[in-house]
Amino acid sequence: MAHLKDSKHRTGRSRHHFTFRSWPVFVLVCIIVLFLPTSFSIESPGPTLNVLGKVGKKDVIELSGVRTHRDSGKLLMTTVNINGVPGQPAFVWEAIGGWISPSAAVLPQEVFFPPSQSSQQFDHEQKQEMTGAQSSATQQAIDFLRHRGYHLSASHVHVTAGDIGGPSAGLMFTLGIIDKVTPQSETGGQTIAGTGTIQARGKVGVIGGVTKKMLAARRDGAHWFFVPAGNCAEAAGHVPNGLHEIRVSTLAQAYHDVELIGRNEGNQLPGCAINAHRR
Repeated sequence: MAHLKDSKHRTGRSRHHFTFRSWPVFVLVCIIVLFLPTSFSIESPGPTLNVLGKVGKKDVIELSGVRTHRDSGKLLMTTVNINGVPGQPAFVWEAIGGWISPSAAVLPQEVFFPPSQSSQQFDHEQKQEMTGAQSSATQQAIDFLRHRGYHLSASHVHVTAGDIGGPSAGLMFTLGIIDKVTPQSETGGQTIAGTGTIQARGKVGVIGGVTKKMLAARRDGAHWFFVPAGNCAEAAGHVPNGLHEIRVSTLAQAYHDVELIGRNEGNQLPGCAINAHRR
């Protein structure tokens, strides 16, 4: 028994000695590990942008050659932040933060980007997609307005979106152009957010990150959110409290829905759940 107690005593001193002497090294190793790059990307709610408002001192949507009108409400385009892009990997500490956060998703980088894509290619692709979204939005808005007696053939549309890239703001840009040309205040002073590409004949196309975009919309004061019909399965069951999702398939439908919301009749609009209507 004496030998056993002595052994325990010596072992205890050894552990105490090891912990005390190794603590600074342990902390240093932890710090180094936290700043190691990973192969993950962290997706989280990004900023929103009121397409009826300004970026700095410039209108997000500027039209020349046509009379424009102000709307007291907001049409918010929504975005996601993706940390961990080609050439700029996310660190371990950022991935841990993403795993902890209920509003973020941590996924392998290959989910978002081709393995061989460079940072320059990624930036170029994002800019091209945004330019394409603006061009499509302009054309679809002109076609939509022409059928309602507005002729914008001699007008020029310029969109300023800051450093935001990608194609998914097409629907909201289109609605913003239409809203600025028409004299009525379609939103009725309300804040309406949404996402979706805009395609030929006014079709609303699917996008990525819809659940994160809904979180961004609610965070920034929106009570209504346009979800492309093709994204409804992803959105259903993940709508933040206080936000009403609205299933949209076409530009004509989305514009009509804006008018209904502006007249406080939005509760009748279908959501993303099967046969879901507001009550």
